[in-house]
Amino acid sequence: MEPPIPPSASGIEEDEEWELFNDDGFVYKRHKRSRISDAAEETSKPPDPELDPVVEERNRKIRKKRILVKLKRKYRSEIDQWEILSNSLNAIKEKADRFQTTQREERLNANATTSYPESCSVEGAREFGGGDASAPSSMLDGLLFMAEAQEAVINDVLKMCEVAENICRIEEEEKKQSFFDLPIWSSPTDLMTSLCAD
Repeated sequence: MEPPIPPSASGIEEDEEWELFNDDGFVYKRHKRSRISDAAEETSKPPDPELDPVVEERNRKIRKKRILVKLKRKYRSEIDQWEILSNSLNAIKEKADRFQTTQREERLNANATTSYPESCSVEGAREFGGGDASAPSSMLDGLLFMAEAQEAVINDVLKMCEVAENICRIEEEEKKQSFFDLPIWSSPTDLMTSLCAD
């Protein structure tokens, strides 16, 4: 009768079938390949196109070009959005400048019209016991007009802020979604291939 095989011996045989493999920093176990079968596979298979430096360089250039085109599209869309915001801000600034110039002109016209008849109106007011009612009403109209213009500017700025917030929110959601869409890779090689493709 043969003696039973100790469990440690079978465990050693199983460990000999596996080897640790370091693939660019990713360490994992894989089945050992026999040197005879490896040599036979190498002679029977045509050379791997990935090992060919010319093909590898061409693939690297294609990947690089694809990534750069993708980045260019992304940045082009962002630049377009910021140009729209900049143009609307410039329009608001021009509106405010026009408002200020019209306001100055109105004040100068009001001062010119009130300064000339001021002496006459003061004497007339003293005679009739009344006051100059047109000056306060024109000042009130000017202040009312200025308040309405400021309200319009504030509304324009609020709209621009909402647009900027929406742009930031959309970009944040896209970044979050890109992390949610990440697949689960079966091997480190698939992971590296996926990361290089992006």
